[in-house]
Amino acid sequence: MKKQFFWHSLAGTHTGKIRKINQDAYANLPDKRLWAVADGMGGHKSGELASQAIIKALKNINTKKSLGVTVKKIYRELSQVNTSLINLAAKVSSNEVIGSTVVILTATEHHCVYLWSGDSRIYLFRDNKIKQLSLDHNNENFLLENGYSEEDLINNPYAQSLTHAIGAESQIYLDAQIQEVKPDDIFLLCSDGLNKEVSDDEIVTMLNNIPFNDVVSNFIELALERGARDNVTVVLVKAAKEIN
Repeated sequence: MKKQFFWHSLAGTHTGKIRKINQDAYANLPDKRLWAVADGMGGHKSGELASQAIIKALKNINTKKSLGVTVKKIYRELSQVNTSLINLAAKVSSNEVIGSTVVILTATEHHCVYLWSGDSRIYLFRDNKIKQLSLDHNNENFLLENGYSEEDLINNPYAQSLTHAIGAESQIYLDAQIQEVKPDDIFLLCSDGLNKEVSDDEIVTMLNNIPFNDVVSNFIELALERGARDNVTVVLVKAAKEIN
Protein backbone atom coordinates (compact mmCIF):
# COMPACT_ATOMS: atom_id res chain seq x y z
CA MET A 1 0.00 0.00 0.00
CA LYS A 2 1.28 3.44 -0.91
CA LYS A 3 2.14 5.72 1.95
CA GLN A 4 0.05 8.87 2.24
CA PHE A 5 1.69 12.26 1.88
CA PHE A 6 1.76 15.09 4.33
CA TRP A 7 0.90 18.26 2.45
CA HIS A 8 3.06 21.15 3.64
CA SER A 9 2.32 24.62 2.22
CA LEU A 10 3.27 28.26 2.57
CA ALA A 11 1.92 31.42 0.96
CA GLY A 12 2.60 35.13 0.69
CA THR A 13 1.51 38.22 -1.22
CA HIS A 14 2.74 41.78 -1.77
CA THR A 15 1.26 44.83 -3.47
CA GLY A 16 4.53 45.44 -5.33
CA LYS A 17 6.31 48.69 -6.14
CA ILE A 18 3.91 50.24 -8.67
CA ARG A 19 0.31 49.29 -7.85
CA LYS A 20 -1.53 51.08 -5.05
CA ILE A 21 -3.95 48.21 -4.38
CA ASN A 22 -3.27 44.49 -4.07
CA GLN A 23 -5.79 42.86 -6.37
CA ASP A 24 -4.36 39.39 -5.70
CA ALA A 25 -5.84 36.92 -3.22
CA TYR A 26 -4.96 33.36 -2.26
CA ALA A 27 -6.15 30.26 -0.42
CA ASN A 28 -3.72 28.13 1.58
CA LEU A 29 -5.79 25.28 3.01
CA PRO A 30 -3.59 22.21 3.56
CA ASP A 31 -6.21 20.60 5.84
CA LYS A 32 -8.61 20.68 2.89
CA ARG A 33 -5.86 19.94 0.40
CA LEU A 34 -6.94 23.00 -1.52
CA TRP A 35 -4.80 25.92 -2.71
CA ALA A 36 -5.42 28.81 -5.09
CA VAL A 37 -4.17 32.13 -6.40
CA ALA A 38 -6.52 34.71 -7.95
CA ASP A 39 -5.35 37.87 -9.70
CA GLY A 40 -7.91 40.65 -10.16
CA MET A 41 -7.70 41.94 -13.70
CA GLY A 42 -5.43 44.99 -13.83
CA GLY A 43 -6.98 48.14 -15.20
CA HIS A 44 -10.50 47.04 -14.35
CA LYS A 45 -12.45 48.44 -11.45
CA SER A 46 -13.03 46.15 -8.50
CA GLY A 47 -10.44 43.59 -9.54
CA GLU A 48 -9.75 42.99 -5.87
CA LEU A 49 -13.47 42.31 -5.34
CA ALA A 50 -13.39 39.63 -8.04
CA SER A 51 -10.31 37.84 -6.69
CA GLN A 52 -11.62 37.93 -3.14
CA ALA A 53 -15.00 36.56 -4.23
CA ILE A 54 -13.27 33.62 -5.91
CA ILE A 55 -11.17 32.79 -2.86
CA LYS A 56 -14.13 33.14 -0.51
CA ALA A 57 -16.12 30.68 -2.63
CA LEU A 58 -13.25 28.18 -2.66
CA LYS A 59 -12.78 28.41 1.10
CA ASN A 60 -16.44 27.46 1.59
CA ILE A 61 -16.05 24.19 -0.34
CA ASN A 62 -16.07 21.00 1.71
CA THR A 63 -13.54 18.85 -0.09
CA LYS A 64 -14.16 15.10 -0.32
CA LYS A 65 -11.94 12.09 -0.88
CA SER A 66 -13.13 11.97 -4.47
CA LEU A 67 -11.33 14.46 -6.68
CA GLY A 68 -14.24 14.31 -9.11
CA VAL A 69 -16.70 15.51 -6.48
CA THR A 70 -14.40 18.33 -5.41
CA VAL A 71 -13.81 19.45 -9.01
CA LYS A 72 -17.55 19.55 -9.66
CA LYS A 73 -18.00 21.71 -6.56
CA ILE A 74 -15.27 24.08 -7.76
CA TYR A 75 -16.96 24.45 -11.15
CA ARG A 76 -20.34 25.04 -9.50
CA GLU A 77 -19.06 27.61 -7.00
CA LEU A 78 -17.02 29.54 -9.53
CA SER A 79 -19.87 29.48 -12.05
CA GLN A 80 -21.95 31.30 -9.45
CA VAL A 81 -19.15 33.78 -8.85
CA ASN A 82 -18.82 34.30 -12.61
CA THR A 83 -22.52 35.11 -12.92
CA SER A 84 -22.50 37.47 -9.94
CA LEU A 85 -19.48 39.39 -11.28
CA ILE A 86 -21.08 39.76 -14.71
CA ASN A 87 -24.30 41.04 -13.13
CA LEU A 88 -22.38 43.45 -10.92
CA ALA A 89 -20.40 44.80 -13.86
CA ALA A 90 -23.59 45.28 -15.89
CA LYS A 91 -24.93 47.61 -13.21
CA VAL A 92 -21.87 49.83 -13.64
CA SER A 93 -21.63 49.94 -17.44
CA SER A 94 -22.38 47.80 -20.47
CA ASN A 95 -18.65 47.75 -21.20
CA GLU A 96 -17.47 47.14 -17.64
CA VAL A 97 -15.59 43.96 -16.70
CA ILE A 98 -15.05 42.88 -13.11
CA GLY A 99 -12.90 39.79 -13.38
CA SER A 100 -9.99 37.76 -12.12
CA THR A 101 -7.70 34.98 -13.21
CA VAL A 102 -7.44 31.92 -10.98
CA VAL A 103 -5.28 28.84 -10.59
CA ILE A 104 -6.33 26.06 -8.20
CA LEU A 105 -4.75 22.87 -6.87
CA THR A 106 -6.71 20.16 -5.07
CA ALA A 107 -5.33 16.79 -4.02
CA THR A 108 -6.07 13.37 -2.57
CA GLU A 109 -3.55 10.79 -1.35
CA HIS A 110 -1.62 10.25 -4.59
CA HIS A 111 -3.20 12.42 -7.27
CA CYS A 112 -4.08 16.04 -7.72
CA VAL A 113 -6.11 18.15 -10.13
CA TYR A 114 -5.11 21.63 -11.15
CA LEU A 115 -7.56 24.05 -12.72
CA TRP A 116 -7.06 27.52 -14.15
CA SER A 117 -8.60 30.39 -16.05
CA GLY A 118 -6.33 33.18 -17.27
CA ASP A 119 -2.57 33.52 -16.90
CA SER A 120 -1.96 32.77 -13.23
CA ARG A 121 0.32 29.74 -13.30
CA ILE A 122 1.06 26.42 -11.64
CA TYR A 123 4.49 24.80 -11.90
CA LEU A 124 5.69 21.35 -10.86
CA PHE A 125 9.20 21.06 -9.39
CA ARG A 126 10.40 17.44 -9.56
CA ASP A 127 13.87 15.89 -9.77
CA ASN A 128 15.47 19.35 -9.60
CA LYS A 129 13.60 20.48 -12.72
CA ILE A 130 10.59 22.72 -13.20
CA LYS A 131 7.69 22.38 -15.62
CA GLN A 132 4.85 24.82 -16.18
CA LEU A 133 1.70 22.71 -15.97
CA SER A 134 -0.84 25.37 -16.92
CA LEU A 135 -0.99 27.02 -20.33
CA ASP A 136 -1.51 30.78 -20.16
CA HIS A 137 -4.91 31.82 -21.46
CA ASN A 138 -3.76 34.82 -23.49
CA ASN A 139 -3.27 35.85 -27.09
CA GLU A 140 0.42 34.95 -27.03
CA ASN A 141 -0.22 31.23 -27.39
CA PHE A 142 -2.79 31.84 -30.12
CA LEU A 143 -0.33 34.01 -32.06
CA LEU A 144 2.50 31.49 -31.68
CA GLU A 145 0.26 28.75 -33.03
CA ASN A 146 -0.50 30.95 -36.04
CA GLY A 147 3.03 31.62 -37.19
CA TYR A 148 4.24 34.50 -35.06
CA SER A 149 7.72 34.23 -33.57
CA GLU A 150 8.58 35.00 -29.96
CA GLU A 151 10.45 38.08 -31.21
CA ASP A 152 7.27 39.27 -32.96
CA LEU A 153 5.40 39.13 -29.68
CA ILE A 154 7.79 41.35 -27.73
CA ASN A 155 6.32 44.52 -29.23
CA ASN A 156 2.82 43.19 -29.86
CA PRO A 157 0.44 45.12 -27.56
CA TYR A 158 -2.19 42.38 -27.70
CA ALA A 159 0.02 39.37 -26.93
CA GLN A 160 -0.65 39.41 -23.19
CA SER A 161 -4.38 40.13 -23.48
CA LEU A 162 -6.36 37.46 -21.65
CA THR A 163 -8.59 35.10 -23.59
CA HIS A 164 -10.28 33.70 -20.46
CA ALA A 165 -10.94 34.86 -16.89
CA ILE A 166 -13.64 34.54 -14.26
CA GLY A 167 -16.18 37.32 -14.78
CA ALA A 168 -14.99 38.08 -18.31
CA GLU A 169 -17.34 35.81 -20.29
CA SER A 170 -20.90 34.58 -19.96
CA GLN A 171 -19.92 30.93 -19.51
CA ILE A 172 -17.16 30.01 -17.09
CA TYR A 173 -14.00 28.60 -18.70
CA LEU A 174 -11.77 26.45 -16.51
CA ASP A 175 -9.09 24.16 -17.87
CA ALA A 176 -8.45 21.08 -15.70
CA GLN A 177 -5.78 18.39 -15.69
CA ILE A 178 -4.97 15.47 -13.38
CA GLN A 179 -1.45 14.79 -12.16
CA GLU A 180 0.05 11.83 -10.31
CA VAL A 181 1.95 12.97 -7.22
CA LYS A 182 5.38 11.64 -6.27
CA PRO A 183 7.31 12.05 -3.01
CA ASP A 184 8.86 15.52 -2.59
CA ASP A 185 6.94 17.05 -5.50
CA ILE A 186 6.61 20.80 -5.08
CA PHE A 187 3.80 22.75 -6.73
CA LEU A 188 4.19 26.49 -7.23
CA LEU A 189 1.07 28.58 -7.80
CA CYS A 190 1.60 32.25 -8.61
CA SER A 191 0.16 35.40 -10.10
CA ASP A 192 1.98 36.79 -13.12
CA GLY A 193 3.63 39.35 -10.87
CA LEU A 194 6.17 36.64 -10.06
CA ASN A 195 6.97 35.29 -13.52
CA LYS A 196 7.19 38.83 -14.93
CA GLU A 197 10.23 39.41 -12.72
CA VAL A 198 11.69 35.96 -11.96
CA SER A 199 12.73 33.47 -14.65
CA ASP A 200 12.12 29.72 -14.59
CA ASP A 201 15.85 29.10 -14.19
CA GLU A 202 15.93 31.38 -11.16
CA ILE A 203 12.95 29.57 -9.67
CA VAL A 204 14.81 26.27 -10.05
CA THR A 205 17.97 27.69 -8.45
CA MET A 206 16.03 28.99 -5.46
CA LEU A 207 14.07 25.78 -4.94
CA ASN A 208 17.31 23.80 -5.07
CA ASN A 209 19.26 26.00 -2.68
CA ILE A 210 16.87 27.69 -0.24
CA PRO A 211 15.08 25.90 2.62
CA PHE A 212 11.42 25.26 1.79
CA ASN A 213 10.19 27.46 4.66
CA ASP A 214 12.11 30.45 3.26
CA VAL A 215 11.40 30.15 -0.46
CA VAL A 216 8.13 32.11 -0.64
CA SER A 217 9.59 35.17 1.09
CA ASN A 218 12.69 34.95 -1.10
CA PHE A 219 10.60 34.81 -4.29
CA ILE A 220 8.71 37.94 -3.24
CA GLU A 221 11.89 39.75 -2.18
CA LEU A 222 13.52 39.03 -5.55
CA ALA A 223 10.46 40.31 -7.43
CA LEU A 224 10.58 43.49 -5.33
CA GLU A 225 14.28 43.93 -6.09
CA ARG A 226 13.40 43.74 -9.80
CA GLY A 227 10.81 46.51 -9.44
CA ALA A 228 7.66 44.41 -8.86
CA ARG A 229 5.57 46.07 -11.57
CA ASP A 230 2.52 44.07 -10.48
CA ASN A 231 1.13 42.49 -7.33
CA VAL A 232 3.07 39.34 -6.42
CA THR A 233 1.46 36.26 -4.89
CA VAL A 234 3.03 32.85 -4.31
CA VAL A 235 1.65 29.60 -2.89
CA LEU A 236 4.10 26.74 -2.46
CA VAL A 237 2.86 23.19 -1.82
CA LYS A 238 5.01 20.14 -1.04
CA ALA A 239 4.00 16.49 -0.98
CA ALA A 240 6.23 15.39 1.88
CA LYS A 241 6.72 11.75 2.87
CA GLU A 242 6.55 12.68 6.52
CA ILE A 243 5.76 15.71 8.65
CA ASN A 244 8.50 18.33 8.34
